Amino acid sequence: QVQLVESGGGLVQPGGSLRLSCAASGLTLEYVGVGWFRQAPGKEREGISCIGRVERTIYYAESVKGRFTISRDSAQNTVYLQMNNLTPEDTAVYYCAASELAGGLYCSGSVQQYDYWGQGTQVNVSS
Repeated sequence: QVQLVESGGGLVQPGGSLRLSCAASGLTLEYVGVGWFRQAPGKEREGISCIGRVERTIYYAESVKGRFTISRDSAQNTVYLQMNNLTPEDTAVYYCAASELAGGLYCSGSVQQYDYWGQGTQVNVSS
């Protein structure tokens, strides 16, 4: 049974940083595409970053480009999202997801691509 567990969310002041983790069991993240999504109240779920099996296949949404960094630790079977210079607009529930499409070679910010989802972790950016 595949399980994805996000952690690292919390309350941070504007300009601060958080690092989210997505740990997997029942699935080797090195061999799939992994995406990070977020959903703010009243808004649709937004794909903000992903990493494919081939690590040069990395995507960032314009809203986070230059501030967020996705990375993968194969030994820990974990994907991270380093979030810097956070603003109140980043407040949302953050989800990680895994995709076996095309053997995980590629990834995208499309919700429909992903096969497995975590339960989410809340990020609040407020002074």
